[in-house]
Amino acid sequence: MRPSTWADRLLAVLVRFVGILILLATIAAATASFLYNKAEDSARADRVAIQVNQRLRDHIAVLEGVRALYQSDTTSSGPGIRAYLAALRPQQRAPGMEGIGIAIAIRQDTPAAAEVMLRENYGRDISVWPTTDQPIGFPIVLVEPANPRRDNALGYDMFSEPVRREAMRRAWRTGQPAASGIVQLVQEKGLAHKQPGFLVYIPVYADRDLPPDATRPETVTGDTGTRPIEAFVYAPFRTGDLMTAVLGAQLDAIEGIEIYAGDGPAAMPVFRHGRMGWDVEERRLRVADREWTMRISYGRILERIGRPVAIFLFGLALALLATQLHRMQQRRVGAAQALAEEKARHADDRELMIGEMAHRMKNAFARIGALARITLRESKGLDDFEVRFDGRLRALSDAKQMLVTGTVDAVELSAIVHRELELAGWNEERLRAVDGPAVLLDEEGAQAISLAIHEFVTNSIKYGALSGTGALAVDWSRGEGEVVLRWTETGLATTPDVARESFGTQFIRSMIERQLKGSWERSAADRSLSIVIRWPDAPAAD
Repeated sequence: MRPSTWADRLLAVLVRFVGILILLATIAAATASFLYNKAEDSARADRVAIQVNQRLRDHIAVLEGVRALYQSDTTSSGPGIRAYLAALRPQQRAPGMEGIGIAIAIRQDTPAAAEVMLRENYGRDISVWPTTDQPIGFPIVLVEPANPRRDNALGYDMFSEPVRREAMRRAWRTGQPAASGIVQLVQEKGLAHKQPGFLVYIPVYADRDLPPDATRPETVTGDTGTRPIEAFVYAPFRTGDLMTAVLGAQLDAIEGIEIYAGDGPAAMPVFRHGRMGWDVEERRLRVADREWTMRISYGRILERIGRPVAIFLFGLALALLATQLHRMQQRRVGAAQALAEEKARHADDRELMIGEMAHRMKNAFARIGALARITLRESKGLDDFEVRFDGRLRALSDAKQMLVTGTVDAVELSAIVHRELELAGWNEERLRAVDGPAVLLDEEGAQAISLAIHEFVTNSIKYGALSGTGALAVDWSRGEGEVVLRWTETGLATTPDVARESFGTQFIRSMIERQLKGSWERSAADRSLSIVIRWPDAPAAD
């Protein structure tokens, strides 16, 4: 045989061997991708569990602080605790609690001390309720922050209810925080949508030092071996509000999550969000002295299954292609040579075009990315984001389109203003009244002004003159080396609040300052709004 035949056969064997290696590497890569995604979801579930447990510990730390304050001062169960909570602001620092309260000990049929404390704390007569067969009770004498819904709990004897009573006895015996089972909170009364609730109790024992002249609170004694007790510091929780406050925006990235008040799905479900997928991660939550179960699913089926399958299929196709490579070698060599010659002829032009395109695309993507981030911060939902982002992106696109279709390097300011007001519903007669000297803007300036005018029109349609209440005047002038654009709305329903700038307003301001090297001023008074934009003038083309 000719030497070339042996070389061809050797090449065929080598190509098939390489194909097998590619297939084995593909299987390994697909397996690694699957295991990596599984480990990533497990780590994310760990972080969520740590976050929830940390927030629950924060809540208990707040209760410990209130107990310390209560123990330090016999008069602190009212104004003192209110002042402490106002300074601590637990609703902002550790949101999720329904409030913080105190339930004092009484002997049955002797509610007078509790009712006196309720009158001192809230300035009105509140009775202890309900009637119970228990020899002792713990009516609520304080729950803060106060609101009409939480007022429903005032005077309620929590020891009268078995689930609450069982948790209070555990806290009493151990001296540690204890969580109740799932109950309907008293303050849920009258609400159309009720949530499962629970409470955490911390005991205040009677054996504490008091000043000689202090009035000693009433104490009670429970089971054999327990210490005399005078009160409980407690916090009620609505499970839905608690989990929403703890996880916040993270819920949007979770396919499904379930919380059970006990061990696994056989326990009582207290919170559900989304839909559980096949990739469930299970974690334990510590609620005071109880253990709950969290089941979480991220639902990333395309990443968990789709990506490894895609990697495998791609590798398989590559391996099959490699086994046929020797049959196509000669034809590819010829095609490659022709392509190489063609590339060599056009290399210089292509490099120039690619360089210019990359520069323009980089700038465009940077602006679009900034617009998306700003709009996302301002938006209330996906629909709101779509409307806002589409309008702003259209403003950028219109400015670019005017430059492209006009085959010029600048665009008239009047064209930008007229286009936005026309889209807002102004007819030709009203548009003719909006006029000013010729002002040409380059691409950077046109995009900045387009976004600014679009933002003004959008806000005016929502809250200002373009909503049907008031009058709008737009004009611009040139002089003393600068261009001045004025946007004035009068006769509005209310005087706009311009003290605070939204993220979108801050973004527009920064574009005017960077791209136009200009500035703007906003002022509002007597149901009117005035916006003035100034930037350095460039002489108009003759």
